[in-house]
Amino acid sequence: MPVSPDRIPPLIIGLVMLAYWARVIRLVLKAKRKTGRGAGFVPTEPLGRALRLAWYPAVALWIIYPITYALSRELPAFFRPYPLPQGVAWGATLVALVAFGATLVCWKKMGGSWRMGIDPNEKTRLILTGPYAYVRHPIYALSSLLMLMTIVILPSPLMLIIGTIHITLIQWEASREEKYLVGLHGDAYARYRASVGRMIPRSLVPYQPA
Repeated sequence: MPVSPDRIPPLIIGLVMLAYWARVIRLVLKAKRKTGRGAGFVPTEPLGRALRLAWYPAVALWIIYPITYALSRELPAFFRPYPLPQGVAWGATLVALVAFGATLVCWKKMGGSWRMGIDPNEKTRLILTGPYAYVRHPIYALSSLLMLMTIVILPSPLMLIIGTIHITLIQWEASREEKYLVGLHGDAYARYRASVGRMIPRSLVPYQPA
């Protein structure tokens, strides 16, 4: 079925998020083969597992909803976006594609230290270079940007709800991880946290570990 031009940006963002989470699954499986652990996809600590009960359904809708909208002829009002100029949607699509590319760079930089949850029984190497020299959580920052661009592309009540859930939980998870990393890496991470912004750079000068 042909997709109308105004629905191409939602289709692109849905496919981008499908590729994003397919890559996440590949990273999880790679970590599982190397370490015997699932990289925090299903956290060992109870609060982390509880957060996933809200986060993963939101992520699933983030993938399914844009694609479904792009390929459907008619949807109830709750699922229909508010009208915006097509130039705005295409601009947001371009930003989203750049954000996805930057996320691939961050994943590569993390290498074997990449995790998506807290595992108190595992110690990973502290990465402070590359994108991490400018913000403490570049992957979370880019994920939030991807969500904001999705809302611009598909500004509907449902997408606003999905976005609110995702961004709120991302911020919460970042805060939890930082407390854990201070306990794990001590002063090294405390100094880093005091010098580098969480998701927005404080300086264009990269952080230099002592």
